[in-house]
Amino acid sequence: MNLFYSDSIFTMKAALKNCSVSASDVSATPPTVVAEILNDQSAEILKLKRHVDWFNRQLFGQKSEKRMLDENPAQGSFDDAIKATAGAGAPPADKQRTVAGHVRTLKPRGHEGDETASAFFDESRVPFEDIAVPNPAINGLDPAAYTVIGEKVSFRLAQRPGSYVVLRYTRPVIKLNDTQAISCPAAPAGVLEGSRADVSFLAGMIVDKLAYHLPLYRLHQRLQDAGFKVSRPWLTQLVQRAATLLEPINDAQLESIRRSRVKAMDETPIKAGRSEPGKMKNAYFWPVYGMNDEICFLYYPGRSARHVQEALGLSPPPGSVLLTDGYSAYEAYARKSGIAHAQCWSHGRRHFEHALDIEPERANEALDMIGGLYLIEARLREQGITGDAKRTIRQAESRPVVDRFFDWVDERLEAGDYLPSSPLTKALGYVRERRKGLEVFLDDPDVQIDTNHLERTLRAIPMGRKSWNFCWTELGARHIGIMQSLITTCKLHDINPYEYLVDVLQRVEQHPMSRVEELTPRRWKELFARDPLRSDLHWCTNKPVA
Repeated sequence: MNLFYSDSIFTMKAALKNCSVSASDVSATPPTVVAEILNDQSAEILKLKRHVDWFNRQLFGQKSEKRMLDENPAQGSFDDAIKATAGAGAPPADKQRTVAGHVRTLKPRGHEGDETASAFFDESRVPFEDIAVPNPAINGLDPAAYTVIGEKVSFRLAQRPGSYVVLRYTRPVIKLNDTQAISCPAAPAGVLEGSRADVSFLAGMIVDKLAYHLPLYRLHQRLQDAGFKVSRPWLTQLVQRAATLLEPINDAQLESIRRSRVKAMDETPIKAGRSEPGKMKNAYFWPVYGMNDEICFLYYPGRSARHVQEALGLSPPPGSVLLTDGYSAYEAYARKSGIAHAQCWSHGRRHFEHALDIEPERANEALDMIGGLYLIEARLREQGITGDAKRTIRQAESRPVVDRFFDWVDERLEAGDYLPSSPLTKALGYVRERRKGLEVFLDDPDVQIDTNHLERTLRAIPMGRKSWNFCWTELGARHIGIMQSLITTCKLHDINPYEYLVDVLQRVEQHPMSRVEELTPRRWKELFARDPLRSDLHWCTNKPVA
C-alpha cells in the first residue's frame, strides 16, 4: 500500500512540474489565450496538489475529525504563568523529577490463583462447572480426624471446542394395562414448525451474523468442526424464516419512528441481487432514527428522492423536523411534505477539514468557530439541560457564534480570493447554501446539532458489508434490514439481543397482532424484560446461559 501511495505521489509531482508555459510559447501566443492557459494550469496544479496532500494525509496524517478546544483559549494556566516568569532571561533548566519515598501496604494474599467472582465475569449470567479439588493432607485419614473449616474458590476462563448443544428429548411410551392403549407425549413445539433448530440456536445465529458480523459460511464451518452435519442452505432458510417472524415487529417499530416529531435519516450503499453473472446490483439501506432511540434500516433499490417519501409518508406529525446531511433528496421531501429540514453541522465541518491542506489559516478559522458550537453542546449534555432551558442557552450563546460564522462566510465569498475549484470555496458555498437548515437547532431543543448519533448506529451496515460483502437477493437484503433494526435498537436500549430474540421469537405468534408494538425492543424492555421466555437449554443448568 505504501509503495502504491509513493508511486502515485511521484507521478503527480512530475505532473506538477510539467504544468508550466515556456517563454517561446508565450511570445507566440495571444495574451488572452495565455491567460486562459495559465488559469487552466492553475486549476490543474491546485487539483494535483490536493491529491498529493490527500495521499500524504493517508500515510502520515490524522484521520480523526475531533477538534479539542479550550473553553477560553486566551486564558493560560497558572503553571504556564509561573514558567513564563521563572524562565525570563534565564536558560531553560534541565528536566528533573523528584520521586517521593513512601510505604506501600501490601494486601494479604492466599494461595496463588484465588480470585473473586466479580473480577472478570458476571456470575448471574455466565454458566460454570464445579470442580472439587481434593486436599492431599487428608489422604488416608478418618473423617473424624479433621474438620472442614471453610473453602477457597478460584476461577479460570475455559472454552469447549464448540458452543453448540443437542437437546435430547426422551418421551416415554406407555401402555395402559386396563385398556391396552399406547400413549406417548408429543415432541415439544418449536418456533419453526418441523425444524431441528431450537430457538436458542436461531437467536444465537442471528446475533453472530448481525451483531458480530460472522458470515453464514463461517458459522457452517464452525458447526462442522464441532461435529454437526448440516447444510449451508439450511442455515440460510433458518435466517429467512426467522426474519419473516420478526417482520411485524419491525413494521411496528417503523410506525413508532414515523410518529416521532424529530427524525434523522441517511443512506448507505449495499450490494443486493445479481444484475448479471458475476456482478451485483447497487442498492441502499436508508436508516431512519426516531426520538425514542429506535432505528429502522429500510432497503430500497436506489438513491432516488421518492424513497424518502416511501419511508416517511406525506402525513408527518405537526411541527415535524427531518435532520439529514446535504443530499438534495431530503430537501425535496421537506418542501413536498411541509416539514422543517434541519441540516448537519458535522458534514459542513467536514468540508472545511478537506480544505486544511490548501488554505490552513482560513479553514482553521471556520473550524474554531464550529468547534465553539460543539463546546456549548457538550456542556449541555454533561449538565443534562433540556427543553426551554436548552433553547435559552442556545439562543444566548450559540446564536452569536452562528451569526459571526455566516458573516465570516459571506466576507470570504465576496472577497473572491479563491478559485471556484478551491476546496475552501466549495466549503464556503456548501454552508451558505444550507444556512437555513443549519440554524434550525437553535430554535428547537429536540433537534441535535448533527447526525452523528445516526451515523454511529449505521456503522453496523458497513462493518457487516465487509464481512458478508453482499446479499444474494433483494429479499435477503430486506431481511438483513429487519433483523439489524431490532438488534441495533436493542443495543441503544442496553438490551441483550440474544435474550430479546429468544423471547420474542417464541412470543410473536401468540401475541395479539393489535399489540405487536409491545414486542419492539423499547416496549419489550418495559413489559417483559424482567421475566423473559427462555429456551429449554436455559433450564438444563442452574445458571442462565447468556
